[in-house]
Amino acid sequence: MPIKGVLFDVDDTLFDYSASDQAGLLTHLRAQQLVDRFPDAATAVRLWRAIMEVHFARYLNGEQTLTGQQRERTREFLSHLGYRGLSDREASAWFAGYEIHRNAAWAAFPDAEPVLRRLAPDYRLGVVSNASVDHQRHKLQAIGLLQYVGDAVVCADQHGASKPAPSIFLAGCASLGLAPDEVAYVGDKYSLDAEGASDAGLHAFWLDRGFASYGHDVRDGIRVIHSLDELPDALTG
Repeated sequence: MPIKGVLFDVDDTLFDYSASDQAGLLTHLRAQQLVDRFPDAATAVRLWRAIMEVHFARYLNGEQTLTGQQRERTREFLSHLGYRGLSDREASAWFAGYEIHRNAAWAAFPDAEPVLRRLAPDYRLGVVSNASVDHQRHKLQAIGLLQYVGDAVVCADQHGASKPAPSIFLAGCASLGLAPDEVAYVGDKYSLDAEGASDAGLHAFWLDRGFASYGHDVRDGIRVIHSLDELPDALTG
């Protein structure tokens, strides 16, 4: 069955989340005169991201609200600097300061818009993401990519399940009006994106931009690309 549609992950696939997150955190820490409290900037970023992984997973599992996990991330991070007992208002205000700096650094990867523009005439395009639908639509609009996916944006908060659950990938296919074997999925996380999409019956493409060493073999049926520039030819290969 030829591929007729392509679904994309957003963060670190179309959108350079890691760069904006790092810029937002470090700019905020400098503004708060806190960056020198860490051995170096890289240590601060690693701590922030490790805490984020734990609390965002709790949000996806329904253990925390989106706002709640933001507050808990802030409290745990600042506790390493000796700040304890922050109120909800204080934690939310600190996180909001980080968000202002992070959002100022929002940007699509350089290969994202040209490839979406190239694919749009021949494929139905959409998004499947574990983040909130309002946030992802706002983000895609801000970086100039929403026009390519339109209403085909399926997110965990709206759907009720998160990747790698097969149902969210199938909901993405339904948003395109296509069967799973007619749809490709492209994402940067091997287990959540590539294996999840493959298990749901989609054509799975793992986007390995080389930012991290995953240390595992790629199973049969999952194709690896290192840039979105490779995708158009890979879809027909």
